[in-house]
Amino acid sequence: MGDAERASTDLRAVIERIRPTVLSAERVLSVPEPLRPVFPLGGLARGSRLSLRGTGAASIAMHAVAPASREGSWVAVVGVGAWGWAAAARAGWSLERSVFVVEPPASQWGTVMAALVDAVDVVIVDPAHQVTASDARRLAARSRERGAVVVDVALDDGRRRYRWPTESDLVLTVEPVDWDGLEVGHGLLGDRLVRVTSEGRRGAARPRSVNLLLDARSVLREHHPGGALAGQNERGQNERGERNAPGGRHLRSVG
Repeated sequence: MGDAERASTDLRAVIERIRPTVLSAERVLSVPEPLRPVFPLGGLARGSRLSLRGTGAASIAMHAVAPASREGSWVAVVGVGAWGWAAAARAGWSLERSVFVVEPPASQWGTVMAALVDAVDVVIVDPAHQVTASDARRLAARSRERGAVVVDVALDDGRRRYRWPTESDLVLTVEPVDWDGLEVGHGLLGDRLVRVTSEGRRGAARPRSVNLLLDARSVLREHHPGGALAGQNERGQNERGERNAPGGRHLRSVG
């Protein structure tokens, strides 16, 4: 038996083992409270495809999926070799209900994905090839039928990305706003402030945005305008009473 055939057999065995535990009539999977404003239904809509783009997309994806994982959903990560499993655990994932699948060849990608959405609640993917229109349509139809959520994450790792031939139901764009931890020329990166904006089809056509703080302990919370970062007081000073860089710029390039 070749490596590809053995891997396929192993994957089928895993799918058969977990399939009976993941079917659910719930329409929406839970997301963290701070993320709910950018989800039209207040959570991950079953049968949909969610896309995440921008710096910090992987972190937001981990947090978005964490409540569902804790509540009993199985999560599969396909071909995302740089996925931070320690970070996922800190975000609240139940790793014993998580499956990692090595990136399948392009010719088998659609078959593997279809098998996974049959068996798990959430499939996270960052394809290394151009997804064909037929694979995308079949995946969308199977996801709707089985109530699975496909999370398409573009990691910020410099790889070439290919445009999906079908439109996502919801797109989250993550933009960095500020960092805490660096003063002028020294310090360690700590908390990160990002803006997450959602836009999509049907009920998601109107853009929604929320400012979120990702702290150094992987805790996610909403950040209100005018509020200080976790490592600052209201005057923009750190816990030692030092001013951070002017204009809220905590990073600078050095030659």
